[in-house]
Amino acid sequence: MLKALILFTVTAAAEIFGCYAVYLWLRLQRPAWWLLPGAAALALFAWLLTLHPQSGAGRIYAAYGGVYIAASLAWLWAIEGLRPDRWDILGALICLAGAAIILFGPRG
Repeated sequence: MLKALILFTVTAAAEIFGCYAVYLWLRLQRPAWWLLPGAAALALFAWLLTLHPQSGAGRIYAAYGGVYIAASLAWLWAIEGLRPDRWDILGALICLAGAAIILFGPRG
């Protein structure tokens, strides 16, 4: 369980950074060289998703979505300086609960 959480967290960081690098370039007019680390981070993200031990790519992607939502709000606070409100936090907790059910629910 801890391994899956750590792997999902690192995966989310790679995806968020990769997308944020493109955001910096397109929306905030930062230099185009930001696309290079962004592309590398997105490639890392795709590779990291293949390392998850759960069966079924769709199940992994669905559970990852919940972790991604929570990680995106952490990024919002830590990097962009905007504190998530109680509705953001409630939504993230609901998503994490759904991800846990998908990942760790009993399978027959």
